[in-house]
Amino acid sequence: MIGRTALSVLALLGLATTALCSQPVVVIDPGHPAGPRDPGLKGKKLSEVQANFHIATLLVKLLKTQGITAIITRPDIRLQMTNKRRAEIANWAKADFFVRLHCDQTTGSGYAVIYPAAQGTAPDGQKGPGKQVIVASAKMASLFHKAMASSLKGELLDNGVKTDAQTPVGAKQGALTGSIYSQVPTILVNMVVLGSAHDEAWISNRKNVPKLVEALDKGVLAALEMNQE
Repeated sequence: MIGRTALSVLALLGLATTALCSQPVVVIDPGHPAGPRDPGLKGKKLSEVQANFHIATLLVKLLKTQGITAIITRPDIRLQMTNKRRAEIANWAKADFFVRLHCDQTTGSGYAVIYPAAQGTAPDGQKGPGKQVIVASAKMASLFHKAMASSLKGELLDNGVKTDAQTPVGAKQGALTGSIYSQVPTILVNMVVLGSAHDEAWISNRKNVPKLVEALDKGVLAALEMNQE
């Protein structure tokens, strides 16, 4: 059952009829609750919460111009929301694609596309995602990455496609929490390594933000196998 927080967000966005929409439905999630327990990473000048929310907002606006019903899970950067609630929004909306935007905390530089390759178990005992979601997510992650990499060639280091199990949380649980609760195809995109001075400077540059948004947009369209001509 969808939680009260998710329902309140859906009501705020006026999405009571989203499930009946004939357009492709894409849910974009700016990662981290933005609360005191999970503020995200912090670079020297930019926080992960700020970067995730800014890029997600721009991506949703662009997708809407392309005949896609695009939903942002958290319409207010101050709104606190668990990974479970975010996935519930995507599930309720019967999303064709659930994209979670983050910045990495590892050493190094660049972006990566991450998908659930196996079922995991959340702290509350919930198991997921299902086999169909795993298969669809793998295919869409590959298509998404290919388009994103082509768009960002020469801009950022491409760290390829990875599985949830290659992340610290995914290694412990078998899959990332957002993936476990998702009943629709899903990926997580680590857009940059925020601890990298190069990456922070790149994503902080106003000239580069449209490049990143366009690359993510092309990734979504490719994953949906929509005509991009």
